[in-house]
Amino acid sequence: MLRKLSKYVHPYGPVVLLGVICAASEAVFELLIPMVMSDIVDVGIPSGDTSFILKKGGIMVCMALISLAFGVGSAVCSSVAGQGFGANLRAAEYEQLQRFAFSNIERFSTASLVTRLTNDCTNLQMALMMGMRLLVRAPVMMIAALILSMRISLRLSSVFLVSLPLLAFFVGLIICRASPLFRQLQEQTDALNLVVQEDLSAIRVVKSFVREGAEEEKFAARSDAMKNTALRAFGMVVINMPVMMLIIYGTLIAVMWFGGHLVYSGALDPGGLMAYFTYITQIMVSAMMVSMIFMMLTRSIASGRRILEVLGETPAIRDDGADPALEVADGSITFDHVTFRYHASSEDAVLRDISLSIPAGATVGILGGTGSGKSSLVSLIPRLYEAQEGTVLVGGRPVQDYPLHTLREAVSVVLQKNTLFSGSVRENLQWGDPNASDEKIMAACRAACADEFVMAFPDGLDHDLGQGGANVSGGQKQRLCIARALLKSPKVLILDDSTSAVDTATDAKIRAALKDIRGMTKLIIAQRVTSVMEADLILVMEDGAIADSGTHAELMVSCPLYRSLYESQQKGVSIDG
Repeated sequence: MLRKLSKYVHPYGPVVLLGVICAASEAVFELLIPMVMSDIVDVGIPSGDTSFILKKGGIMVCMALISLAFGVGSAVCSSVAGQGFGANLRAAEYEQLQRFAFSNIERFSTASLVTRLTNDCTNLQMALMMGMRLLVRAPVMMIAALILSMRISLRLSSVFLVSLPLLAFFVGLIICRASPLFRQLQEQTDALNLVVQEDLSAIRVVKSFVREGAEEEKFAARSDAMKNTALRAFGMVVINMPVMMLIIYGTLIAVMWFGGHLVYSGALDPGGLMAYFTYITQIMVSAMMVSMIFMMLTRSIASGRRILEVLGETPAIRDDGADPALEVADGSITFDHVTFRYHASSEDAVLRDISLSIPAGATVGILGGTGSGKSSLVSLIPRLYEAQEGTVLVGGRPVQDYPLHTLREAVSVVLQKNTLFSGSVRENLQWGDPNASDEKIMAACRAACADEFVMAFPDGLDHDLGQGGANVSGGQKQRLCIARALLKSPKVLILDDSTSAVDTATDAKIRAALKDIRGMTKLIIAQRVTSVMEADLILVMEDGAIADSGTHAELMVSCPLYRSLYESQQKGVSIDG
């Protein structure tokens, strides 16, 4: 895991090295101060040599200032490296998400991906920042202080033969118990975020069904579960402190007892005992810091594994074998015995043995009941999903031959769920063409019948749509999404039930405007027969297969399903009339 994550620290390698040197130097200078203090106690004070005391005191002050400078340098370097590492990790994870196919994204929940991008990255970032300072400083200080204390009295240092193994045993025990709890805590963070995300995105549904109380109970249950796990996990960490202090104070009492006897017998000087006390305190404090770092690393390891799950996920749809110079020649589409399943292991196919040929510039209507495979069919054209059997061709070439960017630039899709982003009308529509002028934008709006309400806004194209287009109606969202798709000037335009929230008069205007656009292949999924009855070809889908196809006149004769659908809708129109 460390090897895989290290490449995100690599750009900050010199900063990390400098921070490690500063942390080690800070520890060394701190360790030299007790030696100087020992000289003052053993030599300066007994002889009454004031100049010697002042000289050694000045050296101690200089050492303290140098140690402080190295400490500041270490803190700055660790902050720069930690923040850079976190930024690189988030960027890599986000780029990986952009490469995911729909099937990859479905493996992880949205809430989990948000947690992995934020909370988990922050845990690793903090681990690096703290590790650069403490993981270097603590071992250096512990080892050096142990060596210096053994130089003062080897007999007295035998105390460590008991205290340090005891310390290591308790730290290891606590880490083994806490590690699975930290992973469970991150998973429960995912679950809590999922409740918040669903409630906020569907707040209108929650309120309309008066489900606020039930959702509050659900949130409270997830929050309590997270709290209980956190209490157990951090309770293990909290136990670490009293155990440490117990061992530290026990060691100090032992040193005082045996050290006092050594001073009394003349085997140890009083100044040496004072220095020894300082060193043993530094040793035990360093041991405590190391244990705390291991606790933090335990949580970071859980976060690191979750992040590497995302980074290690292989995108289901890739363009490794594509020709980067290949362009989509035209909007012709061919399905050659295509079979598709959402999951390769699934027995039931969503689409079964689809064969179909659509010439460039044609308008194709697609009708069918819910679950008949209409959306799945058109999703194969821009490779939002991949067919398991058969071949999908666009412009006379298999879709796998094109780079994904090239293929999807030639295909505009307006999905069933209309999505707008926070920002102005102009910023949203320029997703179709970032360089589009206001004139071109308004031309697309006129084709989508969106110009009438866009120009009614006080600030026109600069009108802020709010989060997810909260400031416009469902029908207005649909028209803006159609205008955005038209701005791409695609060779293939796919409208997946994209006028369901639009009145029939406006729907007719949009169809008339689309009819005037030449050279663009148009696939229109609709529930209303009137939305597709003028199409060059109408497909009637049932149970993942094409039940029948033809023009409106042909289907009225040959397809009972189409005829009954048309007659039932016409009857509804007459009743409304």
